[in-house]
Amino acid sequence: MSATTHTQADVTGVDDSAVSHGRSIKSVYVYQAPVRLWHWVNALAITVLAVTGYFIGQPPPSLSGEASSHYLMGYIRFAHFAAGYIFAVGLLGRIYWALVGNHHAREIFWVPVLQKAYWKELLHMGKWYAFLVPAPGRYVGHNPMARLMMFIFIMGLALFMLCTGFALYGEGTLPGSWAHTLFTSWVVPLFGNSLAVHNWHRLGMWLMVCFVLVHVYAAIREDIMGRQSIVSTMISGHRTFKD
Repeated sequence: MSATTHTQADVTGVDDSAVSHGRSIKSVYVYQAPVRLWHWVNALAITVLAVTGYFIGQPPPSLSGEASSHYLMGYIRFAHFAAGYIFAVGLLGRIYWALVGNHHAREIFWVPVLQKAYWKELLHMGKWYAFLVPAPGRYVGHNPMARLMMFIFIMGLALFMLCTGFALYGEGTLPGSWAHTLFTSWVVPLFGNSLAVHNWHRLGMWLMVCFVLVHVYAAIREDIMGRQSIVSTMISGHRTFKD
């Protein structure tokens, strides 16, 4: 009778090569729980703000029947204002955690523009996203390109949207309210008039939408091509590198 050779995988169901590969995956704890919570709450708030903000600027068709039976625009405005408050409080909480959290919690609040190595790494990441180099750099936290974009769009644009948004909100709460005193009183004169503030606020919304689309694409792309976790890292807090 001929002898039959069995591998360990055939006998035990264990593939040594798969186990060896699994051991090569390195995990580093990066994002603490408050940072991850802020990220997902912020994403939800931005989604609600963008959708309701669009309909505030381009109202849906009027509903038939008695006006007192409908409150559609009222609900849209309420959702927009509520999401705006959540967005603002979340940003304040994120600033606080940047002061007390680990060093990764502070990355999106500043960019080392005076460091020559940063610009070299930024150029390399730009080539990586343009498919001009075969592999990206390895970074535990945000890579140089992501860090710059987060600083511009999440910190810079977020502050712009909050200031212009609360300035428009303060017009409805009238002089004497905190929103009118802190924002409307200087933002509207700075832009010239209320319509200009509204137009800039709406432009900011579209810039934020464009950033979110690119951000989601880049995160999924890095998960697939960069051999490192991105999406799951913002869920578990751990960055894994697949050698």
